[in-house]
Formats: sequence, structure tokens, C-alpha cells
Amino acid sequence: MKKVVTRFAPSPTGTLHIGGLRTALFNYVYAKKYKGLFLIRIEDTDKARSTKEFEKNILESLKSIGLSPDKDPINQSLRGEIYKAAAQKIIDLGQAYYCDCSVERLDKMRAEQQLKGKKPQYDGKCRNLNLKKSDNTVLRLKTPLDGEVVVKDYVRGDIVFNNSELDDLIILRSDGTPTYHLCNVVDDYEQGVTTVIRGEDHISNTPRQIHIQNSLGYPKLEYAHLPLVLGTDKKRLSKRHAATSLVDYKAAGYLDSAILNTLARLGWSKGENEIFYLNDLIKQFEITEVQKAGAIFDITKLDYLNAQHMSNLDLNDFISHLKPFLENKGIKVENHPKAELLIKSMRSSSNTFEGVATNLTCYYQEISSYNQKAIEKFIGNSVEILNDLKVRLINLETWTEPSLDEVLSEYRSEKEHPVPFVNQPIRIALTGSTNSPSLGMTMFLFEKDEVIKRINSLIDFVQSGS
Repeated sequence: MKKVVTRFAPSPTGTLHIGGLRTALFNYVYAKKYKGLFLIRIEDTDKARSTKEFEKNILESLKSIGLSPDKDPINQSLRGEIYKAAAQKIIDLGQAYYCDCSVERLDKMRAEQQLKGKKPQYDGKCRNLNLKKSDNTVLRLKTPLDGEVVVKDYVRGDIVFNNSELDDLIILRSDGTPTYHLCNVVDDYEQGVTTVIRGEDHISNTPRQIHIQNSLGYPKLEYAHLPLVLGTDKKRLSKRHAATSLVDYKAAGYLDSAILNTLARLGWSKGENEIFYLNDLIKQFEITEVQKAGAIFDITKLDYLNAQHMSNLDLNDFISHLKPFLENKGIKVENHPKAELLIKSMRSSSNTFEGVATNLTCYYQEISSYNQKAIEKFIGNSVEILNDLKVRLINLETWTEPSLDEVLSEYRSEKEHPVPFVNQPIRIALTGSTNSPSLGMTMFLFEKDEVIKRINSLIDFVQSGS
């Protein structure tokens, strides 16, 4: 059995996109499942749009999330002579010809074809003229005039293309530079690629590339064209739906494992299982189980899976992941007297580390603002409950969670107040909002003096009408 080799071939014209990362993941997992190689090729022949900064972002992003290639990446921009040699081989085999049709002629030809309701394509005018190379000629592949190409696709089954609908594509431009299709085919061969896993937007490219492979005598490849990643409106994923860059999701506090888990489920699933780690994917992934329909990226699914992956971390790992997000807010974990208990109590307060860090801020820093809607709902203009509880807390000798719960319970019973009516004003005083653990625990996480101070601050705020 031949060794499986897959490749991810991004163009460095932007940061690593969620759709591209899903393609890289499926290539990586498929290769590793069969103990093969996962390779990277940088398709940087578009000199106007390609940058080293984007290339660096793509490579570093893949490495950071655990999808490192098994060999050093190659750059198409450095391989021009290899492509020209392949083009010369095609010429020598009589499988290509020079064409000097002007842009004006080609535009007029396509316009006329469209008027007649035909598919715009080159009409083969120069195919048998035996033109010599010049500054005005391009090199075109001699596509078979009849017959068909059958693409055997792991996702879509057999896809049939009639050769009569495929014109003689350009493989060298007039300045001698190779076109995308030639570079792609030559690199797949040179890298030893066996299996091409890419987006369905490349389906129409495949028969053209197979013709180039055939003209060079290259072996056949396996194909799998993945469904496109769509937004919730079923249109191609873009920034109007959500962040599209991996960097953005990592900065928002999503775990690598949760991002990969979410992407793996874009077009593929495994029974009732929802939670996967990379090793699970390698064992269970089957390329033939990928669906054909567009795969919808829903941020709520990522939130859910991230919460599951966060909960699976032990406390030390959780704190390690959380620290950078706190430090970005000028907070050191160890600066709280009950840091471990605090983190343990608050670790499920958000679906992301950024969210948890935001929720922890009030335990380390003075409250900068109160939730005005919460004040209007639970306090209004009356500070009676705040004053009553403040007195009882001042007189409380034992500062423990049970003793604090008892103070609250006794006060509610005496006044016959419902729980939110009593608890929420204190919660607002301590955290600025109504989001916190049980109130007894919330108060215990602060020192007694700090609780009294914060209650006084809210009383002053309400009475001043600020």
C-alpha cells in the first residue's frame, strides 16, 4: 500500500481563515490516520497580493494549533525553473501549442459566444498553426477534443466532465510565467502528494489539472472536495457572520482543542459523539463520511464546545490558560488572597477565557461601573436592604460561607423577601452586576472590610443619583 501524502496549499494574501484551517485539519487528520505525511505549500505566485507577513501568520497559526507539516514548506515563487521545465516537456511531447490571439479577439469571441447562449471558451484558432514562441504568445495545453474525464471523489462519488466543455487552458503566460494549474500539478507530483483534499470551489479545476497530469505522464491522484464553510444564513462565511481569522478566536479565549473540534464537525460527524480531541479525530475520521451539503459555522456551537473543553481542564491547566487574559487586564492571579477558590468558583462563568477574565476583574479591581438596568430592577431609589445587611455583616464575628448564608437566610425570613430581592443588591455592590457564584461564596471571596466598603460605595452611588 502506498504511503498517503496530503498537502495544504494556502495563498499568503490574508491571515489563516477558518475555512482554510478546516481544510488543513482534514488533510492533517487523513494523513495521520494512515500514518502518512502532511505537507504545506505556499502558493505565492501572486506577487501583488502575497506578503511574508501573511505567510508567517499562516505557518505560525498552524504550528500553534498543532498542525505542523512533516517537511519544510515549499514556496511556489522559488520554483519557476521547475515549472518551465515541465512546460517544455509538454511541448516536446506535442501536448501544447503557442497562441498569439489578442485580448481584443478573445473578448470579442467570448461576447459572441455568450450572445448565442454558449459557454465562453477558447475556440482553438491557433491549435494547428505551429506558431513559434514570441513576446506575444502564450502556451496552451492541447485538451482532448472528445471523451470525458471522470473525477473519483471520496465525498461526491464520480464527477463526470465532457472534454468538449474544457477549452485549451493557458499554462505559460506571454512573459513566460507559469499559471496556477501548471504549478499546482507539478508541485503535487514533486511533493509526492497522493490525496488532494480541498474545497468544493476547486471542483472545476480538477479535470483541467488531470489533463496536465496526463500530458506529463504523472500518476493519478485521489480527490476529496469538501463542502464550503457557510454562515448561519447559508452564504459563504465572511466577516459579516463572525470573525474569520484563527488569530481572532485565540485572542477571544477559545481553546485550540475546541476550535479543532468545531471545525472537524463542519461537514463531518460521528454518531452521537460531540466532544473530540485531535487524537480522537485521527482514529475516527473517515473522509467518505464527509457530507456534500454546505457546512454551517455557528458561533454558539463553538461556545458550547469550548465550555466543554474548558471544563475538562484540571485547575492548574485552567489557570495557566487564563493567566494571559488576566495579565492583559493588568491582573496577576496570585494577587487575590483566595485565588484558587476564586478561580474554581468562577471557571464556568463564561464560555471563553476572555469572558472568565472579564468576570474576574471585579474581584481584583475597584468597580468602574454598575449595571444600570440591574440597579433599576433590584434597588431603585431604596438602599434599605443594603443598609440593613451592612449592619448585620459588620456585627458578624465568623466570616465563612455558611455563616454568611445564614445571615442572608435569616434576613429574608424576617422581612419575608424573595431571594433575588435580598441577594441581588449585595451582588451588584460586590461585582457591579448580577453575575456571580452563590452570594454566600461571593461575599466570602472578599475580605469583610472590602464587602462593607463596596456596599457603602453602592449606597453612595444610589443616593447621589449618579
